[in-house]
Amino acid sequence: MKKLITCIALSTVLLSGCTLFPKSEGIVKVNGNVITQAEFDQAFDKSIDRSFLKSFGGSKNFVKSDENPMYNIFKDKIVNELIIKSLLDQEIAKRKITATDEDVQNELKTIIDRVGSKEQLNQMLKQRGVSNSQFTEDLKTQIKIKKLVNSIQKIEITDADAEKYYNTHKNEFTHGEQVRASHILISANTLELIQQIKAKNPNIDPTKLNKKVEEQIASQKTKAEAVLAEVKKNPDNFEKIAQQKSDDKASGERGGELGFFPKEAMVPEFANAAFSMKPNTISEKLVQSPYGFHIIKVTDRITAGTTPFAKVKDEIKFYLETQKQVEILKNLTSGLMKNAKIEYLNESFNPKNSVKQKEVPAKPAKDTKK
Repeated sequence: MKKLITCIALSTVLLSGCTLFPKSEGIVKVNGNVITQAEFDQAFDKSIDRSFLKSFGGSKNFVKSDENPMYNIFKDKIVNELIIKSLLDQEIAKRKITATDEDVQNELKTIIDRVGSKEQLNQMLKQRGVSNSQFTEDLKTQIKIKKLVNSIQKIEITDADAEKYYNTHKNEFTHGEQVRASHILISANTLELIQQIKAKNPNIDPTKLNKKVEEQIASQKTKAEAVLAEVKKNPDNFEKIAQQKSDDKASGERGGELGFFPKEAMVPEFANAAFSMKPNTISEKLVQSPYGFHIIKVTDRITAGTTPFAKVKDEIKFYLETQKQVEILKNLTSGLMKNAKIEYLNESFNPKNSVKQKEVPAKPAKDTKK
């Protein structure tokens, strides 16, 4: 039930945060309020960096040109979101809606309870590159949006509503056998090693290349065996050792924590080893996978089955409440858009001009009659 696991915020359908921008050229005017080029640029880069394009270098490598079809798609999307944000900001100001410090602290507590702990929340923010100050601004925006929604319609989701959803979406709450594990990785990725060696010596002989790869893998294995010995000597220091020595930096910062996962979520070598272990045990030997050498610690295990309603009731209610809020917001923004005065100060940001297609007049058919 992926959609119920993470903290769903109203800002997922809107641009969150209220950032002060330097003076910049205006590109769109919404009921007299100007959206600037700087606002667009920041929102655009953020959207790229949160999309699948992050794997290709994100906003740093993205070609921002009208000749790039993907640029036009993102540009239209961002301009539309900025217009919606401007309209909602105006409506919030009109209704004199504010977010107090108490509101922020209450919302923060709710989110911390949902994700597990303050440390886990900070880790999530760090992974997403979100500063504490930006997160606070996002919370304020989210709070004001919620108050705006509640001023339009009071939302009440009952236990019966949640149970109905549970009973009609049972497949979302079934799961196969899962283990919870942590690991320390000493990397030895053959493809990466080949690329690194060839980058330094493009004309290297294949035989010498293979030998160098084998030597580096052997060196990494020796390093991994030393780490394994250290773990066996001090099993209680597994998390600390993972933070210091794991080449998987993302999990390493969490002490090697990978959370619960099904067998098919990991490469076979890793999965087979982890699922053969008992909870609260550490792998006796190194586990080699295409990524390198792993030292695995299994901390928990759950059998296949269906998660009981009692355990997911609150998550379902939160999900249903959020869905209803999104529906109300969409109806509100639709009405605001119809009555808004929108002027494109820079016509290149007008969706009508984003994809310029020159119509080539059709050639007249030849007259076959003589």
